[in-house]
Amino acid sequence: MIHYDEPLIRPPSEAHSLILQATLGCSHNRCAFCVTYQSKQYRPRPTEELFAEIDWAGSHYREVPRVFLADGDALALKTDRLLAILERLHTKLPGLKRVSCYASPGNFRTKSVADLERLRDAGLGLLYVGFESGDDEVLRRIDKGFTQDEMADLCGKGTQANLKLSATVILGLGGPRLSRQHAEQSARLIDRVRPRFASALTLMLAPRTPSYEQVFDDPEWRLLNPQEMLVELRHLVDCVQADGIIFRSNHASNYLALAGTFQKSKVAMLADIDNALGDSGLLRPEYWRGL
Repeated sequence: MIHYDEPLIRPPSEAHSLILQATLGCSHNRCAFCVTYQSKQYRPRPTEELFAEIDWAGSHYREVPRVFLADGDALALKTDRLLAILERLHTKLPGLKRVSCYASPGNFRTKSVADLERLRDAGLGLLYVGFESGDDEVLRRIDKGFTQDEMADLCGKGTQANLKLSATVILGLGGPRLSRQHAEQSARLIDRVRPRFASALTLMLAPRTPSYEQVFDDPEWRLLNPQEMLVELRHLVDCVQADGIIFRSNHASNYLALAGTFQKSKVAMLADIDNALGDSGLLRPEYWRGL
């Protein structure tokens, strides 16, 4: 059988994927906004346990087209170990078309472009990377551990290796004071890395100690209201200049779901945001939102 160590999360686009935990927790696990893995200490799953689950899936499921490797950043595993996992997956699941996982910017420090090309050729098709922000002040306050320049250099390795990247930005992280620069610099980071996909999530706060005001190091920080979140989303969309990036804001946390491709759909997406700014009835109700 397949055993899951809760909590277990996955991107919206992996809703129909087989999820296997190659690692537990997050190797960074210090981001001030995130409480997902506070109950876990990061560690790789024992290879024999993971392989047993892959073998079980191969004998019990007729077809598995997609696999998502959890938890927070399976790319933290050593390249050879990941290659062995990918080989086992494709051997036991012959109909497999795509393997994906979360990746943090720090994971790219231990991977050369050649390593990433080997993983791509072995079937690793998509990496979900949390940018969170491109603004250095916001990144410092949330304890992301990287500047914009560092993330652009590190995550750019994935682009060089022709790996598909899906980058996320979290609306509201900067609060009212840093809202505009958070949006503008996040768009700049997207332009620099040029991921295949980009998406916006909206900050939702789960209970934590110390408080967000303390960890963000700003006594004036507060959560943006829905209108302010939309204004920030508009700045983000308007500032992205790269062409051909598929953009989504379809996560359950968002007040407004957008779908389009830069630059082809920018005008239409901006119009959708403007319509929502003028009609709050177009927004997702609070009781429908979720992490």
